[in-house]
Amino acid sequence: MTMTPGTITGKELFWFNNTLVAIHIPSAAGEDGICVVEHRMPYGDSPPLHVHRREDEVFHVLEGRLRFQIGGHERIADAGETVIAPKGLPHTFRVESREGASTLTITRGADFETLLRQAGRPAEQPELPPQMEPTPEIIATLVQLCAKNGIDVVGPPLA
Repeated sequence: MTMTPGTITGKELFWFNNTLVAIHIPSAAGEDGICVVEHRMPYGDSPPLHVHRREDEVFHVLEGRLRFQIGGHERIADAGETVIAPKGLPHTFRVESREGASTLTITRGADFETLLRQAGRPAEQPELPPQMEPTPEIIATLVQLCAKNGIDVVGPPLA
């Protein structure tokens, strides 16, 4: 999946695990600390079940279909739909559409943005990175960086 050049011109691009992220609005841009990230994900991608201690996470689905699990409840969201994962509730999602999916992810505060910057690496091109299975070392580092940024990993990704 390649991002449309117009949507990422002048944006910071990172490869975060098997995804591509573009930081549209960094949290330092305004007084309220709102951060807007465009997130491109391949089919089957699923972060581990996790809890944000200090910030809600809002997902606006731009393309594709995602299956969310938030606070033990499941929900399907298609392009055009918006879902909130309130702080304090365990949540995860899985990309269900074969062509992948993209979202705008909106948070208030720098926790999620800082995690992306610390655990990601600059994208070599505006495409998904080469796919790789996470090693135990990669998982341990991600769990540690999450905890450092107010996010607790509490379970596995969705199967």
